[in-house]
Amino acid sequence: MLLNTRMKKRIIISVTNDLISDQRVHKIATSLHDSGFNIILIGRKLKKSISLDSRKYATKRMSLLFNRGSLFYAEYNFRLFFLLLFSKVDILLSNDLDSLPANYLMSKIRRKIIVYDSHEYFTEVPELVNRPKIKLIWSKIEQLILPKLKNTYTVCESIANEYNTKYNTCFQVIRNVPRSRKISDEVESPFPNNKKIILYQGALNIGRGLEQMIEAMEYIENSLFVLIGDGDISEKLKNLVDTKHLNDKVKFLGKIPFQNLYKYTRFAHLGISLEENMGLNYYFSLPNKLFDYIQAEVPVLVSNFPEMKNIVDTYKIGAICNAKSSTELAMQINTILEDKTTYNLYKKNLNIAAKELVWENEEKNLLKLIEKSIL
Repeated sequence: MLLNTRMKKRIIISVTNDLISDQRVHKIATSLHDSGFNIILIGRKLKKSISLDSRKYATKRMSLLFNRGSLFYAEYNFRLFFLLLFSKVDILLSNDLDSLPANYLMSKIRRKIIVYDSHEYFTEVPELVNRPKIKLIWSKIEQLILPKLKNTYTVCESIANEYNTKYNTCFQVIRNVPRSRKISDEVESPFPNNKKIILYQGALNIGRGLEQMIEAMEYIENSLFVLIGDGDISEKLKNLVDTKHLNDKVKFLGKIPFQNLYKYTRFAHLGISLEENMGLNYYFSLPNKLFDYIQAEVPVLVSNFPEMKNIVDTYKIGAICNAKSSTELAMQINTILEDKTTYNLYKKNLNIAAKELVWENEEKNLLKLIEKSIL
């Protein structure tokens, strides 16, 4: 009976990115599809966007005139509103505050169920922290809509607690962990075998500690710093590498589809997540790359922020970074890579963590939330 109910329900999931590297949205769409829901995932198409792989669920990417700034957000929500207005839909699943206005307005006009997934603490992202006027606009949107939402979830306890305290909401936590998988030795490493691989995967944006990490490579021998991803400061980082003459120590691989990412992650020796304290969004962050490193059983070095520190301390799978300079950072990384006893302990503990921190456990909570929204 429950499956038959699901089969009748169409969920339209909307997000502002191009769907290529958004693992969270893909996992959620796949889980809901496999549970019997009819899924359509809506994103946008950029000039640099590569073709989407074949997926179980339907996808649609909108080509917009504007790709950044206030005009982009206005056009996106305007286009999304009219798309939703003439689409068959039972549940609207909005991802992040930038897709919420159109979804919320449509839920009121058509009296449809709305579910909200907050991937981050949107009004505290670094791009808004130092832009008070723009931040004020998004804060007003947040204050207007969030207290009225019943079906909400986010990526970690800290953000959930902030929203629940601030708006008297009931945000639940669904962490952005990967699906379980077995490590295979069949694939050949894409990296030089004589180098220790230090890996960063994710957006190349401000506040990720990437500049300091690049500068630290000057003092780290027999290692290669690999960056997988693209973002606002990609060219700035490449220029820094050129200026420091570190082209033999730092490599940019660009954006790689998430389904191919594991082929690279599993061959790393150290995964980094060195976000800077540029607002509560980063301070409370629990990024999916941390869990990707764990699933590939790669020891980690992370910022001394509560959510990441809790994971690392609980499972003893890496170190907390307290370096205040590139030389201190280099010293800590050298120690991690050279101390074989501690490193092997990290690897042993990662085997345990990789079995527990998996999507199969998180999706149960997702399905419960969606089922509850229907009742």
